[in-house]
Amino acid sequence: MTRRKASIPFFIGLAIAIGILIGSTFNYKNKSVLFSTNSNEIKIKKLINYIQYDYVDKVDTDSLLDAAITNMLAKLDPHSVYIPKEELQRVTENMQGKFVGIGVSFLMHEDSVVVTSVIKGGPSEKVGIKAGDRIIVANNDTLFGKSILNKAGVETNDRSSIRSRKISDAVMRSLKGEPETSVDISVYRRSMDEVLEITIARGEVSIKSVSSYYMINETLGYINIDRFARTTYDEFKIGLDELISKGMNALVLDLRGNPGGFMDIANSIIDEFLEDGKLIVFTKNKNGEVDKSYATSDGDFEDGKVYVLINQNSASASEIVAGALQDNDKGIIVGRRSFGKGLVQQEMDLGDGSAVRLTTSRYYTPTGRSIQKPYSKKDAKKYGNDYIERIHNGELINKDSIKVDDHLKFITPKGKIVYGGGGIIPDVFVPIDTVNTYSSKLFGRLNGFVFKYIDNHREEMNKWELNKFVEEFDKNNKIFDQYTNQLDLNSPLFPKTSENLKIYLKAIMARNLFDETGYFMVTQQKDNMILKVLELEKSTN
Repeated sequence: MTRRKASIPFFIGLAIAIGILIGSTFNYKNKSVLFSTNSNEIKIKKLINYIQYDYVDKVDTDSLLDAAITNMLAKLDPHSVYIPKEELQRVTENMQGKFVGIGVSFLMHEDSVVVTSVIKGGPSEKVGIKAGDRIIVANNDTLFGKSILNKAGVETNDRSSIRSRKISDAVMRSLKGEPETSVDISVYRRSMDEVLEITIARGEVSIKSVSSYYMINETLGYINIDRFARTTYDEFKIGLDELISKGMNALVLDLRGNPGGFMDIANSIIDEFLEDGKLIVFTKNKNGEVDKSYATSDGDFEDGKVYVLINQNSASASEIVAGALQDNDKGIIVGRRSFGKGLVQQEMDLGDGSAVRLTTSRYYTPTGRSIQKPYSKKDAKKYGNDYIERIHNGELINKDSIKVDDHLKFITPKGKIVYGGGGIIPDVFVPIDTVNTYSSKLFGRLNGFVFKYIDNHREEMNKWELNKFVEEFDKNNKIFDQYTNQLDLNSPLFPKTSENLKIYLKAIMARNLFDETGYFMVTQQKDNMILKVLELEKSTN
């Protein structure tokens, strides 16, 4: 025990040494190489070897290094992070907008892998896989019952979220693979009560970042972007062009909950709205070097009206979009104050499959605002719990509760006052709907209920057409009553709570049948931000 205590300074020294190494050997001219051969690197190697061969207990030095790097980066700023090799592939696929697999979405139901949707144009659609199919075997790996639990390494004390992630990861390992390889699967199709043997050639599958686009009415279009991935601009342009062809002259660009992504992709989207030569954003590094991005003459919606929806979870590239349009007096920003991330990261490969995202500059909106909210290196927890603080200070309910600093006041070309120092403050404030703070008893079983209902009525449900579904589904509340009856409620629901529960039950049904477009078309009927946009449109027409 004494020797273990004595080793604690040894590990702390390791972390400090690694910090000195990265700080002193970072090579900006070659970002693919983080480490260079020097005395510090030799020192680290000697230390690792010493631990491996002479430390009293067996030590996983890879884990030790991972922890040391993570702790060191946490002392820099909230957004400089280490990505272990186990996570990097998933992160990279998400941001590149594609992966190699069979092209299905699935969930675990009673320890069985059930296909919930088949990606259009993907490998599974080509061989006839259908929603509702149970994948029970993949390349001789059994994917149900105790076999999948053992394969996933599920432990009895795992929380449900950890259990789900482990199982999902195990299933993905069986289904994903290298391009042009095949996977032999056994599928139980309930409608036929038969097991089908199918071979699927793995292929490139898109991960959509523009989750939906459609016309709200004859002139108002809607596009939702959930992150700025490498493919986002191309997806956005397809949606924009289609909506313009349908007569759109005003657009709702929904960036609520969008955590950001590639800045150049955000700039390309902004370019569709701003006139040639308008400043979009600029960055500045520690040496004072400034890099400016300007709009070009290529924009296809420069004469159109834009409403940008943001909330407390809209961050980074989302704030670049909102800030660029607000500072150029283009469009109207609707919602609540955004997250407040104004730091730019560069990703550096560490050579072993892991990577570091290191903050290398700050970005500024066209008027010169930094919208990075304050952070303390000593209190990272407070930074992450900023949402709780916003609840307590009342700013999610009342715009007047948003604290502004007059020293960080800026003026747009048309004389509008905007503020820096912590997120984008919307032009039109919409408070959070406090009724949407639902109890888990009321809403926690919705997904399971919806899946079972669709699974038991799949032939009937597949006959619905989207617009008709939005207008007419469950008008008699028969399915809603079926759901609430199983909850064993002690008292009747308040009218507004009941109405919201109906909307979300219907919306989740729509998501399962028609993807995200169905979900948003249903929820917009009670979406306070969309309703505010419709009110603004009516007042200006």
